[in-house]
Amino acid sequence: MGLRENAAAAAGRTLTDTEPTANTEVREAPNLTEPDLGDLSRDAEAVPAVVAWSRVMGEVRAIGKDQRFDGGNAGRFNFRGVDLALNAFGPACRKHGVVVAPVKVEPQYRDISTKNGGVKRECTVLVTYRIFGPSGDHFDTQAAGEASDSGGRSTPKAQSIALRTLLLSAGLVPTEDRDADATDFERSESPVRPALSYLDEICNPNTSAGRLRQIHYELGSTRQLGTLVTNEVGEEEQIGAMVVRIGKERAAGGGE
Repeated sequence: MGLRENAAAAAGRTLTDTEPTANTEVREAPNLTEPDLGDLSRDAEAVPAVVAWSRVMGEVRAIGKDQRFDGGNAGRFNFRGVDLALNAFGPACRKHGVVVAPVKVEPQYRDISTKNGGVKRECTVLVTYRIFGPSGDHFDTQAAGEASDSGGRSTPKAQSIALRTLLLSAGLVPTEDRDADATDFERSESPVRPALSYLDEICNPNTSAGRLRQIHYELGSTRQLGTLVTNEVGEEEQIGAMVVRIGKERAAGGGE
């Protein structure tokens, strides 16, 4: 008994040959042909990680800018996103027994204002990746990413950009045009944070050596390293020298 007969029996009636049948649109299945990855039933050749990665590079010769961004005031341009990079490198890495894994993520955050007066959360992240070869050995490399978002997605967006950057740069993928993000926007001038406002954070024993390095960079970018402040023992000291001194003490004490 077919589906139509079963449905009619469940409804307490008998199906006749004169009843119309539903028109069914028949479509061909999409082309899901996988790329030729070779014989995956056997393990990849046990070569060093660097050699395996070079073979991956040999598989990925180019990635076109096939994604289009129309951002209004931000402009219109083609770009290659992380999805295109993963689609190109994923099959090649599986073929040659290469695993790419993030082993350390170092984010930094700040609030920024847009040209239209909005507020976004910006994340700048430095990710350390470990590339394993089929023999089990590995080498480390790093990539940075930056993204902003008005919700809570700036961190994953920045990590996606870092991964794309890693694959395109470490894979030496050929490029000719400017590669812009799909989240480009215009910023207004951000107000300069005064040097004195950093004092409490610098003197706080819970502030890590890594954050102190970031503070030193921020003070340097705004040309405030020479600003005289009253340090933790009541003496006058340049804030740049104070950050370096306390940072060395924290680092020596095991703080990161």
